[in-house]
Amino acid sequence: MRFTSLVVELIRARPRLVVWLVVLAQAGLWLILPVLLYPSPPGDLATVLAFGREYQVGTWLGPPLAFWLADIAFRAIGNHMFGVYLLAQACAVVTFWIYYQLARAIIGGQQAVLAVLLSMTVVAFSSPGVEFGPLVLARPLWALLLLHSWQLIGQNRRNAWFAWSIEAGLLLLTTSAAPGLLLLLAGFAVATARGRRVLMSLDPLYALLVIVVLVLPYLIWLLRADALAMPPWPAISDLGTRALQWGGLLTGLVLAMAAIVLLATLNSGWFARHAEEAPIIYRPPVDPLARDFVYFSAIAPALLGSFLAGLFNFDRVVGGAGVALLMSGLAVIVASGDLIHLRRQRVLRTVWAAALAAPALVAIATAILLPWTGAEVPTSLPAKAIAHFFGDNFERRTNQRLRAVAGDPQLASFIAMNTGRPHLLLDATPERTPWLSVAKFNETGGVVVWRASDTSGTPPPEIAQRFPGLVPEVPRAFEWMVNGRQPLLRVGWAIVRPKAP
Repeated sequence: MRFTSLVVELIRARPRLVVWLVVLAQAGLWLILPVLLYPSPPGDLATVLAFGREYQVGTWLGPPLAFWLADIAFRAIGNHMFGVYLLAQACAVVTFWIYYQLARAIIGGQQAVLAVLLSMTVVAFSSPGVEFGPLVLARPLWALLLLHSWQLIGQNRRNAWFAWSIEAGLLLLTTSAAPGLLLLLAGFAVATARGRRVLMSLDPLYALLVIVVLVLPYLIWLLRADALAMPPWPAISDLGTRALQWGGLLTGLVLAMAAIVLLATLNSGWFARHAEEAPIIYRPPVDPLARDFVYFSAIAPALLGSFLAGLFNFDRVVGGAGVALLMSGLAVIVASGDLIHLRRQRVLRTVWAAALAAPALVAIATAILLPWTGAEVPTSLPAKAIAHFFGDNFERRTNQRLRAVAGDPQLASFIAMNTGRPHLLLDATPERTPWLSVAKFNETGGVVVWRASDTSGTPPPEIAQRFPGLVPEVPRAFEWMVNGRQPLLRVGWAIVRPKAP
C-alpha cells in the first residue's frame, strides 16, 4: 500500500494554505530574531533612516522611495526599529505570494508550491532580507512586473498594462538597476512574436506616459545634480581583475542557491530504489513561451547584474541577489518535467528545514559566540543607549533639542535615530548630505562623535581639522550586548554649542 504524507496531501489539496503557512513562518522568524538579537540596525539601515528623514527627491544613494517608506515605518511604531523590520518582512511575504501567483499561471498550483519552497531556501531571502532598503523593496516590485509581463505577453491581458506601468515607475523610484531590468523585459518582448504583437498597440505609449509622470521629479533631480553619468570604464589593464570579480560574484550566486541544487539532487532518481512508489505532483503541459520566459527571467538578471558589477567594480550584484535569484526555484521546477516524483520525503523535508534554519542559527551564533573571540559584531552596538545619552546631554547642557550630529558615520547615524531625529552630517563628504553643511552645523550646534582609543578622548586629526576649536568631553563607555572578550566601546564626543541669534 502506497503511503502519502500529510505534507504532500496538503500540497495537492490546499496549495495556497501551504504557501501562506511557510511564508508567514519564515517572515515571523526574521521578524523576531532581529528584535531579540540586534541592539543596533544591521548593515546600512541606520543610514537609510537618516536619509529617509530628509525626504529628498534623490540622493547619492539612489532613488528615494525605499528611504521614505523606511522613515514612515520607523515613525509609525514610535521611532522603533520593529516598524522597519515589519516592513521588510511584509516585502518578503508579498514577494512570495506574487511569485506563487506567477508560478501557478505557468505550471499550476501544486507545482507552484514546490517552486516557492525551493526559492525560500535562497540565502538572499533570509538574514539579508532584514536590512530594508532599495534591494529589499525591489523584490516585490520585480515579482509584480514579472507577473504582469507574463499576463501581457503570454495571456494577452491588455488590462495589465496600467498595473505594469505603475510597478515600473515605482521600481525606477526604488533602485538604480531598474532601467536595466526593464530593458531585459523589453528585450524579451521584442525577441518573441507574441511579445512584438503586444507592443504593436497604443497601450505601451500610455504606459510610458504613466511611468514618466511618476518618475519626473526624480528625473529632474538627476538632471540638476548631473547624476546621469555612467560609472568610469575600467582600464584595459584592469579587465583581468574585473573578470575575476565577475566570476566571484557568479560563484556567490551559485552558493546562495546551494540548497536548491542539493534538494534537486536528492530528489533525483539516482538515490531512489523504488521510484514507482514515490508520490507524484502533476502539472499540465507548459507553454513553450512560458518555459522561455521562466528561463530568461532566471538567468538574464543574474548574468547581467553580476557582469555589470564586475565591470564597474561594484561589491554586489546590480539589482541585488534577491532579484537575480527570484526565479531560480521556478526554473528548476519547469525543467523537472510535467511529473515530479517526491522521493525520500523525510530527507527532503529535513534538508529544506535545515536550509531555512541555518541562517537563523548563524545569526544567533554570531551575536552570542563571536564576541568571545574578541571580534566586533556590528549589530551588537548599543544604538539606543548611544542615541539617548548624547541627545539627553546636549539638551541638558544647551537647553535646546539636538538638531544635528556629525563625526563617525556609524555612531552618528545611531544618534540620528533618537526621538528628536537630528540631522545627519557626513562631514568627511558633506556633498552627500546637502541638507546640512559644516558651516550650518557650527551655527545651529550639534554633537560630534568618534571612536576613542584612550581615556583622554582626543578627536582624530581629520575631525579636529574640520571642526577647529573642538573641546572634547570625557569619553563615554558603553557595554555591548554580549561583552565577551571585547573592551568596552569608548565614544569620544564634543558639543558644538548653537550660536546666539
